[in-house]
Amino acid sequence: MSKIKVLCVDDSALIRNILTTIVNQQPDMEMVATALDPLIARDLIKQHNPDVLTLDVEMPRMDGLDFLERLMRLRPMPVVMISSLTRKGSDITLSALELGAVDFVTKPQMGLQEGMMQYSELIADKIRTAARAQIRRREPQTTPKIIASPLVGSEKIIAIGASTGGTEAIRQVLMPMPATCPGIVIAQHMPPGFTRSFAERLDKICQIAVKEAEDGERVLPGHAYIAPGGRHMELCRSGANYHVRLNDLPPVNRHRPSVDMLLSSVARAAGKNAVGAILTGMGYDGAQGLLELYQTGARTLAQSEKSCVIYGMPREAVALNAVSEIVDLEQIAAALLKNIVGQARRI
Repeated sequence: MSKIKVLCVDDSALIRNILTTIVNQQPDMEMVATALDPLIARDLIKQHNPDVLTLDVEMPRMDGLDFLERLMRLRPMPVVMISSLTRKGSDITLSALELGAVDFVTKPQMGLQEGMMQYSELIADKIRTAARAQIRRREPQTTPKIIASPLVGSEKIIAIGASTGGTEAIRQVLMPMPATCPGIVIAQHMPPGFTRSFAERLDKICQIAVKEAEDGERVLPGHAYIAPGGRHMELCRSGANYHVRLNDLPPVNRHRPSVDMLLSSVARAAGKNAVGAILTGMGYDGAQGLLELYQTGARTLAQSEKSCVIYGMPREAVALNAVSEIVDLEQIAAALLKNIVGQARRI
């Protein structure tokens, strides 16, 4: 089996050396070349035809985002961004994901070399995942039509879980949602420092209010709550109202926030008043939680293979017989609302 060919583009010689060491230590991948800026990288891509590109978000001569935009338009390929843990770094990284980057890795703030080497397994996993991603030529973003939906009771809830490719998938699900939709709780695999920027970006472009969840806050219709990076989120019921609870328990399925923990709590708190969806992502987090939700009588959706960046988490949910319906990404928002309205009519 041929090795995954990796090309690193970074203006830091230290980062280029560290990533080369990490990649070449893996039995299934090799660093075929490194470049200190995108202009050099352009020629190396033609020469080596890499499977995965690692790209620094901030570089001289040509901005990393400008390069990525051109790359995804002219020669789409899997890209893993190397990001800094700053507000500016998180904003640039989210822009890169919108442009088509598959995933990102954050540089440690202290002890760069030691920290990056500690991330070696994570970095290698992200490169492997990127190599399997379905990359599509980027199309111009259009503003989706808001879905007309009747008012439903405040006991209704929508729960969504996602990982690799999920930031863009969640955007496509939330943008058509009307202000009358039920409360939405979301677990997206993302490190601390990024979920607030992600929520704020969505809040600016959606009809509904989108925010990073706070411990103990009430879940309101017309609002979406994103689990903070590095913390688990659960749904709780208090009388007639739903609240979210955050905790710092150990990672579940290697993730915190965990989709399984969120969906299991939704099954307990809302049962058949909920509709759940598993979107694109690597691994199996969320499959068991979706099964628990399905077993309460709730409707459950999985994103279709052809519309996923990575068909991992949805595949596992389908394999567990936890899914009522498999839906293309562009139809998920409508399917979620149709099922919520259908529940309201049945009850």
